[in-house]
Amino acid sequence: MRGDVDVDLAVTSYATAQRSGDKTFQCDATAVFTAPDGTRAYALLDGVGDTEVVRSWTRAAALRLARAAAGHADAEAVLCAEYGRYAAGPAGAAGHGLPCAAAVAVVHVPGGLFPVAWSGDARACLLLDGHLRLLTEDHNARRVCDGGDRDLITACLGEARSDEETERLWGHPAIEYLHGLARPGWLLLASDGAYERHEDIGHDSPAA
Repeated sequence: MRGDVDVDLAVTSYATAQRSGDKTFQCDATAVFTAPDGTRAYALLDGVGDTEVVRSWTRAAALRLARAAAGHADAEAVLCAEYGRYAAGPAGAAGHGLPCAAAVAVVHVPGGLFPVAWSGDARACLLLDGHLRLLTEDHNARRVCDGGDRDLITACLGEARSDEETERLWGHPAIEYLHGLARPGWLLLASDGAYERHEDIGHDSPAA
């Protein structure tokens, strides 16, 4: 999902909620950062694994992503830069066993643009006129083929595959994005641990 959309959003307040479920460590992390000009960025990272190391890495990575996205007023460029930075580091090797996370970042520029970027199966949705609209497309094996494993993510922040390599292997780039205009509405970011529970009991997923 790439390109431009007509997006309605003007966020004046925000909240976050987490449940650890049966995990020892809560490895999902959210971060919000507001630049001096009022540009605000929201980041959600869903850490892969259940260790203290993953928890610590995900929290730091979420804050770094939100701070940079707000400062540059650009979710796509910043997520691409962060992806490249981790890929170039010691973690950037297949099977490295080091932390990685599904990531989604959204920037709200007052009266301006609304960029969204993601890598993995964390979702961004908009609530408009009582309808929840899905903005992102999951990076997992279920997207690649019917009956595919939804728990097998096909891209994430912290791995080393390029857009081209990921597209060749899975049929989508490592990072996708969209842009829109900022107008009144409600934004929801959710990890698979949140939205899959609703799908499992028969609730409708947001429409793309």
